[in-house]
Amino acid sequence: MSTLIVLLPLEPATGMFDYVLTSDGRSAGSHDHAPVALLPRSAELVAVVPAQALSWHQVTLPKGSLKQGTLGGAIDSPRLRAVLEGLLEDRLLEEPTELHFALQPDAPTDGPVWVAACNRAWLRAALAVLEAAKRPVARIVPECAPDSLRLQVLGTPEFPQLLSTSLHGVSLLPLNTATLAMAQAMHTEAVDLVAEPAVAGLAEQLAQRPVTLQQASERWLDSARGRWDLAQFDLSNSTRSRAWKGLAAQATVWLQAPQWRAARWGLALLLLAQIVGLNAWAWKESNSLQAKRVALRTILTQTFPGVKVVVDAPVQMARELALLRQTAGATSARDLEAMLSVLGTALPPQQAATALDFAPGEARLKGLPTGSDTATAESLRAQGYGVRAEGNLFILQPIPQPATGAAP
Repeated sequence: MSTLIVLLPLEPATGMFDYVLTSDGRSAGSHDHAPVALLPRSAELVAVVPAQALSWHQVTLPKGSLKQGTLGGAIDSPRLRAVLEGLLEDRLLEEPTELHFALQPDAPTDGPVWVAACNRAWLRAALAVLEAAKRPVARIVPECAPDSLRLQVLGTPEFPQLLSTSLHGVSLLPLNTATLAMAQAMHTEAVDLVAEPAVAGLAEQLAQRPVTLQQASERWLDSARGRWDLAQFDLSNSTRSRAWKGLAAQATVWLQAPQWRAARWGLALLLLAQIVGLNAWAWKESNSLQAKRVALRTILTQTFPGVKVVVDAPVQMARELALLRQTAGATSARDLEAMLSVLGTALPPQQAATALDFAPGEARLKGLPTGSDTATAESLRAQGYGVRAEGNLFILQPIPQPATGAAP
């Protein structure tokens, strides 16, 4: 999955962004400086806040404030925001209400916590340029953070800068002999001096030792691999919308990217195989059902030659059987004689009905107990009859037999 990492410009109105495109998150594929409209398409976009735009502060939060402000990693509690404004008010050069704050990942509840601060209006303006160009940002990360040891020279020969990061903080100072000596003294452990190619010669001259070359794009790759996400507090409200937009962007890339062509073909063939298989199964079941219908019609017409037109084979067969029984004088389960016979065998000898109302297929009797008599009900059910009570009536009906086939 490709990732586009863009450095938010200090002047968002220009619409120009430095970027690096990576396919694995570790190596830079391409990097350049381009207008927002010409930025490469990618599955994910990570915005990097430059070191010049951030200030770092370490505070100890009151007990209980962080628990209410943390929810699934997105910090958006107004109470926690107010606590940070109170703690940092005397340390900031700007009004706290004009700044955006972000806490370190997995901030401890009972110890010092690093807080990143930047101008809120500038950050929103930079993100708005990307949003307007339909480039949703998935994450916002700092270019550097106080979670690693780093001593790096960056910038241009006309304005070189020294970036120093450690567990004690972050500093960005103009490069000269004094600032370089001070930064080296602050690092108790040996740290390699890293420099961008444009200022590598100047760094070697001042440090009097070789430096390790590193492109700015490699530094941004390191930042994107970090665990920081500055989308907190008021920006966390748009985290979900950015996530949905990010998913939509990933879907678009998946549908268009050449490297996913084989996967798209495989999925299309799988869906086609499923559709063909379902249609074949439906055709087989339809043929089986049609064969059963034909067999049922054949049985009806062969058994009762007088039936010329088959509309509903089970119903017509039941009707013909009823006519045969009437003609032969035989009784069916719907006749009064059959109902009285099974009722006489199921009821105890001392029980007798006082009144009888009969209709074909239903006998209503009075004088019988309408309470639940399990033995009587089971005996009648075994002989193919069901009983129910309606007020003081005892209603007896034959249980319908399921049809053996279905007519068209």
